[in-house]
Amino acid sequence: MRALLSAYDRTGLVEFARVLVSAGFELISTGGTANELKTAGLEITEVAVVTGTPEILDGRVKTLHPRIHGGLLGKRGNPAHVEEMKQQGIEGIDVVVNNLYPFQQTIANPDVTLDDALENIDIGGPAMTRAAAKNFPDVVIIVDPSDYKRVGEMIVSEEGVSQDERRGLAAKAFQHVAAYDTLIAAYLRDSEAASEDKTALFPEEITFGWKRVAVPRYGENPHQAGGIYATPGETGGIVNARQLHGIDMSYLNYFDADAAWVAANSFGVAGNSVGKHCVAVVKHANPCGLAIDTDQAEAYRKAYAGDTMSAFGGIVGFNNVVTAETATAMKGVLYDVIVAPGYEPEALEIFQKRRRTRVLEAALSDTPILNVRNVTGGALVQQPDDIAEVAADWKVVTKKSPTDQQLTDMAFAWKACQLVHSNAIVFAKDSMLKGMGAGQPNRAISVYLAGRAAGDDASGCVMASDAYFPFPDGIENATKAGVVAVVQPGGSVKDGEVTEAADRLGLVMLFTGTRHFYH
Repeated sequence: MRALLSAYDRTGLVEFARVLVSAGFELISTGGTANELKTAGLEITEVAVVTGTPEILDGRVKTLHPRIHGGLLGKRGNPAHVEEMKQQGIEGIDVVVNNLYPFQQTIANPDVTLDDALENIDIGGPAMTRAAAKNFPDVVIIVDPSDYKRVGEMIVSEEGVSQDERRGLAAKAFQHVAAYDTLIAAYLRDSEAASEDKTALFPEEITFGWKRVAVPRYGENPHQAGGIYATPGETGGIVNARQLHGIDMSYLNYFDADAAWVAANSFGVAGNSVGKHCVAVVKHANPCGLAIDTDQAEAYRKAYAGDTMSAFGGIVGFNNVVTAETATAMKGVLYDVIVAPGYEPEALEIFQKRRRTRVLEAALSDTPILNVRNVTGGALVQQPDDIAEVAADWKVVTKKSPTDQQLTDMAFAWKACQLVHSNAIVFAKDSMLKGMGAGQPNRAISVYLAGRAAGDDASGCVMASDAYFPFPDGIENATKAGVVAVVQPGGSVKDGEVTEAADRLGLVMLFTGTRHFYH
């Protein structure tokens, strides 16, 4: 029996190789793997000895040889294969251990050159892995060091490695290669993505090399299974956040915590917002509380005051290190998750007294090139809604112009509105969310809900709408609630009628020219 070992990640490989030797395997290897095994005192047959051909082209060609691939692909139960292998001097290879060159680590270097990237595209490894996986009834393929112990125990047992186990390992191997190829394709496609031709973002075929990081107890509901996956090479974001305290994260915890983290960092990025603290309180993926202040504890108090009822059992996101003063201000309110870029030691001590509350430390992540949503029969793919807008560029369409304070509040409300599910209406004042209407089938209902949530605080508010008002009734009802200024995209055939109504009501109204649906 023979085993071919050639792995970049050699965690636990020496120990597994010793198990193979104890089971009577001859070890074949190449390059750095062979050197490491030899250093450990193991006897190794070099691949060049098996092939009768030296490595060529700076190691680009090592295992691409009939005596390797014939040994992998030959079907042991096929007499014709067995005879042909004998005639060609090909011996079977029964176990393969392989994982691939560190392409992701290579391209993560901001100074990486194209030549460096190309040299770290593994060719022989994927070919060898695919060959072994194709012939899994006869060949055991291992790509993950975590499988060594279990497979090793099977190898030394009387029963050997079962067909079910072989099949599962083969599936894992094909997925490993597929994810690797996906990374390479995405890297080579990046230059196209930067072009003005947006169609370059959407190739005819597309895959995503996500890696599982967690399996929660269940998905959105107890009868649904769920999984949590990370984008390759990404170290920031909620999926990669470090949990400092609390019970295990659920599927919905991840979902809502992401909404809170994104909301908090929409008004100044994590760890770089001294003097501009933003706090977001999220419930069911919508911000029910949102506020900015130069004082973090005050920003929290304002965010909480936005909807004290909905805040119960919600998620709180911060864009700066949480202070002990802020943690003290949060006492008495149950939160499922708290997420921030960091915590003062005293703040963490306070939170650790909450047995169930999950406390996450997160870092900023790269904006994804594409957003993906599943639909029946396939998926919808689009660019993220990350356009940069300047309030000073918006068009004043009413006779009245905004005051400086109103313009500041409108800029806040407009950004907040993008975080609320459509149809979205936001009431805001003094850089604080006073009320919102989310996810309604018509805009008038969203206005009503936002006004009801704001209550008496609606007086003097500005209102933001994620899309245009098709009729004047939306701004008429907002005025009754106390709104004094409106920001909206414009673009309705009845813009003129809506603007006339705004003038009649004494409102300030601005058109942004951009829509921000968020379904």
